[in-house]
Amino acid sequence: MNNNDIFKKLRVALQLRDDQIVEILQLVDFRISKAELGAFFRSEDHPNFMECGDQVLRNFLNALIIHLRGTKENPKDPKQVLEAIKKDKKPLDKEFTPKPKTQDQKPKTYNPRPKTQDQKSKSPIENIRYKNGKKNKE
Repeated sequence: MNNNDIFKKLRVALQLRDDQIVEILQLVDFRISKAELGAFFRSEDHPNFMECGDQVLRNFLNALIIHLRGTKENPKDPKQVLEAIKKDKKPLDKEFTPKPKTQDQKPKTYNPRPKTQDQKSKSPIENIRYKNGKKNKE
């Protein structure tokens, strides 16, 4: 198990988004972009995969401690922090329920633009001209 696997598992277990991880890392003055984070979470055979170094994981763990527990001067309850994170989440697993159709609703049909007189009389094939290098006698 490498650092990338540990980082992925912590991200899933704590239900963290990339922007939240960036904010957590800023608690220990460690700056990283979302693109760099995305490279850590890619599969190993992806061309943009980047191996997570010890320094990144160490800083994330230290920042996570501060994020969950707080500092000595300003302690926090980790359970309350985790509950607040869960409340901010939008539920992704809502089942789709279509609106019930009423008797008044008709199925939507495709209505093309009305054709003019010129378009009605001409076939689209009549407009095609073949140019194969010979001069026509027109």
